Amino acid sequence: MQTFWGVLSVLFIMALLFPLAAIGTFTAYFTGMKYLIPIVVAAYLAIGAYAFMSRFELYRYKKIFIIGTSAAVALSLIYAAPGIYDKTRPVLSDGQVDLFEYQPFTEKTESVSLDEPAFLQIEDNLPVIDGATALYPIYAAFAQAVYPEKEYDPYNSEVMSSRTGAAYANLINGRADIIFALEPSKAQIESAKNVGKELKLTPIGKEAFVFFVNAKNPVASLTEDEIKGIYSGDITNWKDVGGKNDPIRAFQRPEDSGSQTALQSFMGDEPIMDPPTEDIASLMGTIIGQVSDYKNHKNAIGYTFKYYSTQMVKNNKIRLLAVNGVEPTVDTIRSGEYPITNEFYAITAGSDNPHVEAFIEWILSDEGQEIIKKTGYVPIRK
Repeated sequence: MQTFWGVLSVLFIMALLFPLAAIGTFTAYFTGMKYLIPIVVAAYLAIGAYAFMSRFELYRYKKIFIIGTSAAVALSLIYAAPGIYDKTRPVLSDGQVDLFEYQPFTEKTESVSLDEPAFLQIEDNLPVIDGATALYPIYAAFAQAVYPEKEYDPYNSEVMSSRTGAAYANLINGRADIIFALEPSKAQIESAKNVGKELKLTPIGKEAFVFFVNAKNPVASLTEDEIKGIYSGDITNWKDVGGKNDPIRAFQRPEDSGSQTALQSFMGDEPIMDPPTEDIASLMGTIIGQVSDYKNHKNAIGYTFKYYSTQMVKNNKIRLLAVNGVEPTVDTIRSGEYPITNEFYAITAGSDNPHVEAFIEWILSDEGQEIIKKTGYVPIRK
């Protein structure tokens, strides 16, 4: 009978701890950290073993208990180590940018201003503008020059940034009058056609499409063909382009994002290999593949736009690569010497707002182009 009650008490303790272990297991599973599950299980079983040993005073087996639980925890940590290391790598993603730093009309805004009031002033019926994260500093400054002074929330106002994919959706669905972004993807063009709209692209500036690596990577320059070889999967090791003997981990961006569309344009007819993905568990218990954010491993390569990487993110643990031996600078972008440049656009889809055309004309004026230049981009008009 004493044995029965002893076993029952141990089971009771384990039952009390089971919800915590279950929560830890499910949390690890659904947040893409499945490598932590063995640690949770090992800790739960170690507590159970200790409770059993204590309840039945099996202290003569203490050494076996210590060796066994230590081995289980050690093995689970070894199993988890690669995943933990991966999670600790610096990440470059849109989420790193605090758009409130560029919010128009705030006391410490980083959005640039003109020396004199703009000749165009829109007082009412404001065009709703949206666009890419990397271009928000430009069109926030446009609004600061032309719109009436008030609060413009970067995520929900007449001057917002929904990122490229959502901005195109807002434009096509009539929730935005003008968006500022790079050229649309084929899917975005088709989406507009499906609702009877045509996207009108007005070039307003230029920016360098850049590739970057870990700052400790000895490779400082790649040719266009080498980059295409990497992203097609034909070049898989850094030693093949003058680096160390490390496999290349080439990160990509989600489909229909501005930078992914820019990569597709750069690659032309060259097929792009499948991107690195993270396995994420959905609430339905299924596993989905989500495109990984860039993690700054020593063998990683990624891409973005020059201003975004050097001014908005300011990550000194990455280094921009020269392409064909040419560094991406304002001068080389303006002259065309840097070989991978992209125009960015003010894009409309048939808005009935009466101020849209005048606003775009102003953007192409000396004042609008001056804002683009002062922000750090290259204006379309010299």
